[in-house]
Amino acid sequence: MHFCFIDESGTPPKPDSKKSNPYFVIGAVIMHESQWHGIASEVRKLCAKPQYSITGEIKWRYFGAHNTEPDNSVGHLDQAHKDSFRNEYFNILLRRKSVKIIACVASVSAAYKLPSVTDAEKLYHYTYKPVSERFQYHLQDLSKTVGNTQLGLVVADHRGRKQDDIFRVNHLDMVDGENAYVSNYGNFVECIFLTPSHMSVGVQMADMVSGAIGRAFNHKDELYFQMLRPSFRARPDGDINGYGLVKFPTRGWE
Repeated sequence: MHFCFIDESGTPPKPDSKKSNPYFVIGAVIMHESQWHGIASEVRKLCAKPQYSITGEIKWRYFGAHNTEPDNSVGHLDQAHKDSFRNEYFNILLRRKSVKIIACVASVSAAYKLPSVTDAEKLYHYTYKPVSERFQYHLQDLSKTVGNTQLGLVVADHRGRKQDDIFRVNHLDMVDGENAYVSNYGNFVECIFLTPSHMSVGVQMADMVSGAIGRAFNHKDELYFQMLRPSFRARPDGDINGYGLVKFPTRGWE
């Protein structure tokens, strides 16, 4: 069984939002069930190091120089220690070559020009869809490599009752869909699983990955995006475009 932990960078903006970033990102971290314990153990040990002493949720936004949220788990660290922690944290992922990253970067302005994207939840859905498809393709590729069917399920952050209900319905419609415009999700198991991010090491890792990608596209700071690049799902020649990194919409992206 393979887990696909997903989370978004920021909040999907409404059509009339004037303060949103130009790009909305949903990122995913894919790992086999046998890897979870090792990854979770390493994260806990890293947080417990004396130079960090982190007791709380790991979120990308907490590492910002001006973040003063009361529950900021890294608020007691100076910037040098925050950066050092992020380097060690991401290396937990990078050391495991079979752990893969998938992400979709939506151009908010281009997406809202489409008749199908009418509100924030539609934007979320159409940004999530390419991620779910690439997870299915990844499972298909693995099945061919190992010679038996590889199964997977998606674990996502709980966002709110209304948003969660919409997400579940949209996900189920995709997985059970039988028309020519819906991918075959034959390697998926069950419906989507939603959990509060503070209770999931995997969802927190997806948050950190999404944050790094969002930082690269929205603020032209590619430091951690480039660091993570070797873990993206890629073609044999190493190209991640369309494989591990998808842009939405495919036409008119700006």
